[in-house]
Amino acid sequence: MAHLTAKNAYGSLEQRLNRFPQGAPPSETLYNILKLLFTEEEAGLVSLLPIKPFSARTAARNWKMSESEAEQRLQRMSDKALLLDMEKNGQRFYVLPPPMAGFFEFSMMRTRQDLDQKLLAELFHQYLNVEEEFVQEVFAGSETPIVRAYVNETVLDEEQRVTILDYEKASHIMESASHIGISMCYCRHKMEHMGKNCDAPMDICMTFNGTADSLIRHGHARAVELSECMELLHQAYEENLVQCGENVQQHPAFICNCCGCCCEALLAAKKLGVLQPVQTTRFLPVIQTESCNGCGKCVRICPVEVIHQESGEAGKRPPSPTIDESLCLGCGVCVRGCPSNSMVLREREESIITPVNSAHRAVVMAIEKGLLQELIFDNQALESHRTMSAILGVILKLPPIKQAMASRQMKSVYLARLLSRV
Repeated sequence: MAHLTAKNAYGSLEQRLNRFPQGAPPSETLYNILKLLFTEEEAGLVSLLPIKPFSARTAARNWKMSESEAEQRLQRMSDKALLLDMEKNGQRFYVLPPPMAGFFEFSMMRTRQDLDQKLLAELFHQYLNVEEEFVQEVFAGSETPIVRAYVNETVLDEEQRVTILDYEKASHIMESASHIGISMCYCRHKMEHMGKNCDAPMDICMTFNGTADSLIRHGHARAVELSECMELLHQAYEENLVQCGENVQQHPAFICNCCGCCCEALLAAKKLGVLQPVQTTRFLPVIQTESCNGCGKCVRICPVEVIHQESGEAGKRPPSPTIDESLCLGCGVCVRGCPSNSMVLREREESIITPVNSAHRAVVMAIEKGLLQELIFDNQALESHRTMSAILGVILKLPPIKQAMASRQMKSVYLARLLSRV
């Protein structure tokens, strides 16, 4: 395909996307998606942006234009949710979000007249659900998943409610957020255009903090109070939806309320389960066979289809189902839905490691994918000393094996010496 090798705006944008740990494998479909979302000028400009947050001044320098001109272009792209604009310490900065979770979803999180969303949905379906290279790259391209599941808090027993950590609770994420935005579910909206959506609630996609603030200001989400967000969480529980959010402890940007038939994360979990595309909770359901009546409801409502039941003999009580613990998300949907209260949660034997924040996760994923040099030596950003200091600060907190991987990738005497002193 000519566009994959030609030095054009969209080819450059593809290369820019793949400098970050969450990339997008080039294909004709991706090319058509980018042409639909970005003008040729926008594609060329975005290809010159740093992979880390940047100011209008940085963009102006890279684009060789005045800061006011750069600001106007940045705001237009923020209006289209191609960029996110945020404020920190009184200064506005911008960031190009990854395709997922990012500007792919943002394009379908409201009904829009400036986009052919039916065509876009068809392209997304082709790229994500037919070609599958993108889904494998995003959800199984590294050991560290970008998404993690939250446990259904209503099925925790008293001891578990005491011991569960704050960042493991969807309710705490909502309670601690500076901003809360609600939007249309990208996955079910996409499937609606394909005629394949289920009847689960549509307006239930949750974003938080700076991401929510940007999407709200540019009309891609509506601001809600904590009380409404909590009501939506309980509605999601009633609908047997799974809460899947950004795989970080601090300030996650989103929580999706996912069904097993439309949502990309759970579809990936069903297709790529052995690769653990979604980070599990630290819980597992257990079936108490003495009280289980074999009704099979848990089999029917499991969102990732990891509960199975053998056929029983006529006239006898059906056998109890079995759970594939290696593929179970630990969401607790089955426990909540059991009519005989014959399921409980217990803790997994293995520890679940959750990155502290998005920077921590990005560094770990970059190490796992051999892209650490892209984060440190970002040739579109000139604040090299500050960047190097921040990234090395994360590296120095990693386990020794990850540090060794980082050192080998960088082939840097400086980095090797730093790690040797820890």
